[in-house]
Amino acid sequence: MFSRVDSHLSLESLPNRQPATVAAIDWARLSVPEARRLRELGFDEGVGVEVLHRSLIGKGPIACRIGRMTVALRRTVAGAIRVSQHAA
Repeated sequence: MFSRVDSHLSLESLPNRQPATVAAIDWARLSVPEARRLRELGFDEGVGVEVLHRSLIGKGPIACRIGRMTVALRRTVAGAIRVSQHAA
């Protein structure tokens, strides 16, 4: 079972394989198509998320698990998503 930790960080900064919950999304930082895509994928407050892999090339995409889906997000998009880490 997990308990919440009060610290919030961006999804971009979340360590790999660290379970977290979406705490907030800064919709104003996203373009309309980016925001629409996140909503269509199910990104919203309270949803569980986990970073699976980061591109080794500079500012490449981040592979994330949301529910049972694996999606690739641009780092700027991941930076607009604030998460709460879980503690074991």
